[in-house]
Amino acid sequence: MFNPLKAAWTGMVQPLMARPKRLQVAALCLRGDGADREVLLITSRDTGRWILPKGWPIDGLSAPGAALQEAWEEAGVKTGRIAEEPIGSYDYAKRMEGGVPVPVEVKVFVVTDVQMSEDYPEADERNRRWFTPLKAATLVDEPGLQEILRAL
Repeated sequence: MFNPLKAAWTGMVQPLMARPKRLQVAALCLRGDGADREVLLITSRDTGRWILPKGWPIDGLSAPGAALQEAWEEAGVKTGRIAEEPIGSYDYAKRMEGGVPVPVEVKVFVVTDVQMSEDYPEADERNRRWFTPLKAATLVDEPGLQEILRAL
């Protein structure tokens, strides 16, 4: 006997859930040392939740270079020294056009010696703020990112 719910599950939902993860790169911008260390967070454009500047890889740029480009566009980080290797990674589900969630792995690159600009491409679309790593960990939603922040 044909079961439409089972057919929808096996034909549509399971393949969506089994999609390979897509890759994004993020900039974990730091300033200060010890008890004075702070992390830069920005708000997402859609929900206003606190996140790191991040985005898709960019043709012609290394992963750290793409992360630094995203930090410029989304947070106004005009210069900084970025690590060549990620400090870690975390997973989340990105909602694409049409509301379909896509699994994403985000590789996180530390940026130090940060110089900020007040005028940057997404200045009118996002808020940005510096937080202690422990406070930042309470503000972000992703458990893997919370772990990275708590370890700073």
